[in-house]
Amino acid sequence: MPLPLDGVTVVAVEQAVSAPFATRQLADLGARVIKVERPDGGDFARGYDTAARGLASHFVWCNRGKESLAVDLKDPRGHALVRRLVAGADVFVQNLAQGAAARLGLDAATLCAAHPRLIAVDISGYGAEGPYAHKRAYDMLVQCEAGLVSVTGTPEQPVKAGVPAADIAAAMYAFSGVLAALLRRSTTGLGGPVEVSMLDSLAEWMGHPLHHGMHGGEAPPRTGVAHAVIAPYDAYGTADGGQVLLSVQNDREWRRLAEQVLERPELGDDPDFATNRARVAHRERTDAVVAQALARLGTAEAVGRLEAAGLACARLNSVADVAAHPQLAARDRWREVPSPVGPLRALLPPVTFPGGPGARMGAVPGLGEHTDALLGELGVPERECEALRRDGVVA
Repeated sequence: MPLPLDGVTVVAVEQAVSAPFATRQLADLGARVIKVERPDGGDFARGYDTAARGLASHFVWCNRGKESLAVDLKDPRGHALVRRLVAGADVFVQNLAQGAAARLGLDAATLCAAHPRLIAVDISGYGAEGPYAHKRAYDMLVQCEAGLVSVTGTPEQPVKAGVPAADIAAAMYAFSGVLAALLRRSTTGLGGPVEVSMLDSLAEWMGHPLHHGMHGGEAPPRTGVAHAVIAPYDAYGTADGGQVLLSVQNDREWRRLAEQVLERPELGDDPDFATNRARVAHRERTDAVVAQALARLGTAEAVGRLEAAGLACARLNSVADVAAHPQLAARDRWREVPSPVGPLRALLPPVTFPGGPGARMGAVPGLGEHTDALLGELGVPERECEALRRDGVVA
């Protein structure tokens, strides 16, 4: 069987994370993704850092499997080339600053009016209308506006998420929106616009604290690694300097913890600890009892005892630990993808199709690597190609 999106062509005028991560999902599932970049440096995420053997880590993560066309959209000749590509595409995705796509005639409404089968995705920070429509929308700013920062961190200090949560949320809704639109087109023959905003996406992910606050009168407090309404549910230090996260979900599990790990069976029926409500009310004492017991054990022994008791637990891993995680290795989740600096390790995408082909994990493109080939596909004469390159319209 082919990959689900074999034969689907995507043109993307994209930058940073939200649109590139969405279109990378499409590329992994077999779509051909043509990434349109500025000739003078390309997607600005290329310059974020040099951590991936000289390439930017964000760019490597979000852009494998794509073809890079370096073209100046503000030049009428460059703009015409992209419009010709879009005319033959199934999907168009853009996340330019609010209003920029419309000024270029590359907004979803304009393109879908010209090409009824096209699915055109506009990704924005705050949506096309409203008082925030033209506000700059970087990931950390949207995390703050969506309230994520207010519920993340310690009681003393709010913190942002350690990954670009707003970008990722918008990317995944754009990805699923494209899949839904392709399914609809298969029955109606029509594409149409798809709109996704970072604020809408992350506000949806705020479901639990949002509903807790709206209907319960106040938002859950910041509790660090701990859970706001369950105890014990926190990271506890071990004798060898590690940390183990423990989660007790019900009172039966608490009794098993007391008997088999804490070795204090009397706490199972102690009214100060016997119910979750009591344990939360006496959280400091609950955590102190658990911390004292686990501090005597090494990390491996603590995890072993907790698992033997049928209790949920995890090591608090570092990034290096994840890169060497035994479960990822055992399930053969790592691959190597080509790049301008040689092969780079990358994880398989989470969605797999057992019995079918593996994900198409293509190369990370160099800036303008596919410009000549794409101009050739469009039938641009060699003399015209030379003039476009000489004038800086393409690179």
